[in-house]
Amino acid sequence: QVQLVESGGGLVQAGGSLRLSCAASGRTFNNYAMGWFRQAPGKEREFVARISRSGGSTYYADSVKGRFTISRDNAKNTVDLQMNTLKPEDTAVYYCAAGPPVLAYYEPTRYPYWGQGTQVTVSS
Repeated sequence: QVQLVESGGGLVQAGGSLRLSCAASGRTFNNYAMGWFRQAPGKEREFVARISRSGGSTYYADSVKGRFTISRDNAKNTVDLQMNTLKPEDTAVYYCAAGPPVLAYYEPTRYPYWGQGTQVTVSS
């Protein structure tokens, strides 16, 4: 069982940066791959980024590649999402998720554990 709590969301102007953090409880944090997803109003939840259990492999949605960076600290049970050059279309609620290492890492249904989400709003 893993409990996740996100923080770091807020309002930022286009071109700005935000850093999201997700704190995980439990002793088995490094058993899980970690992902970030987002959901804008009226849209489905979509994959943003994923990091492997060791942190050695990362994956990104095309829409954020080159602008966002996912990282994790297994000693602190945290996973972060550094977001640079933000655009208004990045506005959404961002969710942290934990799940087993699977091929379909972009599918929300592959992640059994979710945080409550944090709002990111990018103004133009």
